[in-house]
Amino acid sequence: MSKVTVIDSIMGSGKTSWAKEYMNKNQKVKRFIYVSPYLDEIENNILKDCPFLVQPDEKRGKGSKLKHFKELLVNGESIVTTHALFTLFDNEVIELLKDAGYTLILDEVANVIEMLDKVTKHDIEILLNSNKIEVKDRKVIWLDESYDGVFDSRYANIKYHAQQGNLYLHKNSILFWTFPAKVFDLFEETYILTYLFDGQIQRYYYDLFNIEYTYKSVEKMGKGYCLVDYNPYTEGRRKYRSLINIYEGELNINYVKDGKVKGNELSSNWFRNADKKTLERLKKNLYAYFRKRGKSKDVIWTTMKEMRFKLRGKGYTKGFISLNTRATNKYQDTHNLAYVYNRYMNPIEKAFFDDAGVRVNEDLLAVSDLLQWIWRSAIRKHEPEPINIYIPSLRMRTLLYQWLNNEEVKFKK
Repeated sequence: MSKVTVIDSIMGSGKTSWAKEYMNKNQKVKRFIYVSPYLDEIENNILKDCPFLVQPDEKRGKGSKLKHFKELLVNGESIVTTHALFTLFDNEVIELLKDAGYTLILDEVANVIEMLDKVTKHDIEILLNSNKIEVKDRKVIWLDESYDGVFDSRYANIKYHAQQGNLYLHKNSILFWTFPAKVFDLFEETYILTYLFDGQIQRYYYDLFNIEYTYKSVEKMGKGYCLVDYNPYTEGRRKYRSLINIYEGELNINYVKDGKVKGNELSSNWFRNADKKTLERLKKNLYAYFRKRGKSKDVIWTTMKEMRFKLRGKGYTKGFISLNTRATNKYQDTHNLAYVYNRYMNPIEKAFFDDAGVRVNEDLLAVSDLLQWIWRSAIRKHEPEPINIYIPSLRMRTLLYQWLNNEEVKFKK
């Protein structure tokens, strides 16, 4: 049986509550590393209920949380930390984790793959031609141990990641950093708390590195929570159909030239090519939508980062939260939403997986991210409250309707 268990349960079903119960019940016989996306979630939720966990402190690590984290590992402490620190795991952390008997609980998927910035095809050719690197099965291996980074600091960064064994070359022109897959072999157990894992990048990363995983869900039993067999048909999605009011009307189409949608409307590429008139129309639509929806403090909205300031407007500007906001209760008193984006995987990232024979389901990725974002609002309360949402992308609206109607065509494993 796989040591990695994906607890794939709808938002608000009790995944975090189960994790806290599990850690409290086993704190004397197991060591834990709990990883959360946000510091405020750690301080206001996790540590409140699991005070035996220790949080890395940069002061105690002489300016480095990672250094203090390593000291906590040496001392066998149970630890709570952020995704940001988790992605910094290096070979020293890997050595310390060996046979240490830790259980990993990863609250939401982590950033496990990333393109290296400011590295060109010419840079890669220089490194190859000067015998500083070689490439085997796409993996970059550093050869020049005498190189000290003086020539170019970018190459020092490449050297570091290559020596950690985490660097891969794509199409002879792009370097990808990947989280060290061997980390997941070092834990007694690994639990990932998420929803629709099949559509997420970490799932494709697991397939890429042949990391086996099994699925479970969470159910409330009496006063506590327990793991049960995974069954998406028991999620009760239909109860949300009457609670999520999806806007339908002219604000969905009047930003498009001559009433026609061209290309993947509201995708990253579409935004980058949109003219000033089109963006102004979309901005006016946002204003018109929110103007009828009450107070600005009851609003959250999102779009791609580069468009935030071009689309901001009176009555809703301060309600912006990023597209990838997850695992927080900070916005659960909001009822009026706008998701102004059409989510696709970065085409270079998709090609990186495709070339390795890993199939990507972009529709499932899109609806997974959309649902995570929607569930920051009042729909996530213990007693879910009705919400209104403006989704001008036809594709994204369609995916949400399909999910609400339990249409499983796009969600098959």
